[in-house]
Amino acid sequence: MKILGIGNAIVDVICKVEDKFITDNGLTKSTMKLVDKAEFKKLLSSLKIEETVSGGSVANSVVGLSQLGNKVGFIGKVNEDDLGGKYEEGLKKENVKYFYSKKKEELPTGTCLILITPDSERTMCTFLGIAGKINENDVDVNAVKNSEITFLEGYLWDEGDPKKAFNKAIQNSNKAAMSLSDLFCVERHKPNFLDLVKNKLDIIFANEQEVLSLIDSKNFDEVISFGKQLEKLIVITRGEKGSIAIQKNEVVKCDSKKDLKIVDLTGAGDLFAAGFLHGHVNNLSLKESLEKGTEMSSKIIQKIGARLN
Repeated sequence: MKILGIGNAIVDVICKVEDKFITDNGLTKSTMKLVDKAEFKKLLSSLKIEETVSGGSVANSVVGLSQLGNKVGFIGKVNEDDLGGKYEEGLKKENVKYFYSKKKEELPTGTCLILITPDSERTMCTFLGIAGKINENDVDVNAVKNSEITFLEGYLWDEGDPKKAFNKAIQNSNKAAMSLSDLFCVERHKPNFLDLVKNKLDIIFANEQEVLSLIDSKNFDEVISFGKQLEKLIVITRGEKGSIAIQKNEVVKCDSKKDLKIVDLTGAGDLFAAGFLHGHVNNLSLKESLEKGTEMSSKIIQKIGARLN
């Protein structure tokens, strides 16, 4: 198997809203907020659902990799409920091998409300449910050992059981990759993320804001110096400024695509990672891998949701 993703198994519920909805509900545009079941239901009560999809950041990347013809798998925790069943079906339909056996749990399957404003930005409210309770017993060691790369998401990292699951996956991986996921995520777990980046991971994905926050800097030149000292592969997306990959002393840049009709930025980073990892596991150059990532993210932002169907 080329890549095994391990992440929060979340059913995405996509809705279009006006900016007023974001401010009225005290949300911060373009970020992800964790909510409880009651708040989730309250937010959803006045909205029209556009679509529901088997989501989660790494799951989106893994589906993208499958659509590019790679043999992939996924581990993520769901309940044996209606949404859990839909989640598993959604992955299997995309030829993703699902290494998790559903069982009755106290908490329901996780859901994420994706609010798309007229400027195409997405603001997420996530009720993690059982997804956030992943533990080391949920990690299939054989699946990890039999894949070239294990791809993890920062969203998954939390003290206790998820941390143990994370460490077990990394310890048994041939190569470990991780996405820093979200600015708030980086700020919540900065010392731990810095330790992972410096000492445990082989490939790191981040956007410009996340990596600047990680190293407490406002200057992108310092990011490049940090990347060179790491001696890992660090891949950074910079919005309109394109993307950059740093590996030892090699720094490769790729421009963003211009004149796109942007509809929804959901999944842009996830599909970028899919394109880049596709290049990486199929022995393309850093430049070609960045170009593949850019192509995938450019396609996804011109449609609603994080699936290239």
